[in-house]
Amino acid sequence: MAEWVGWFVAAGAVLILELFTGTFYLLMIAIGVSAGGLAALAGGNGSWQALTAAIVGVAATLLLRRSRFGKAARRDAAQDPNVNLDIGQSVAVAHWVDGAARVMYRGALWDVELIPGSDTQAGHYTIRAVRGSRLIVG
Repeated sequence: MAEWVGWFVAAGAVLILELFTGTFYLLMIAIGVSAGGLAALAGGNGSWQALTAAIVGVAATLLLRRSRFGKAARRDAAQDPNVNLDIGQSVAVAHWVDGAARVMYRGALWDVELIPGSDTQAGHYTIRAVRGSRLIVG
């Protein structure tokens, strides 16, 4: 078996592993391994193939790291509906006292705070965030 075939088989194996992880980092390594295969196909010796694979893999990983795809989106857990299932639910507020109220929600009394700039009329409000035992509504 030719050297370049081994490189591309290894790149394919790394690519298959990438499908199970869901990140792009193994994809960048697979690109580097493919570059090693191209170096082998061009006739480079083993050390040049490995050096090419390493340089291209590291460079691709660093470029990914600097792109918007390499950075995890950081969201405040108090406002993230994926973390707190109460966000987006509705509560009924009977009356407000200085922008605060107490409501029955999920079988318990909760303190409710109104988002600044909202109207303090009785009615149904949507939970926008949760801070401790206080529901922030708007």
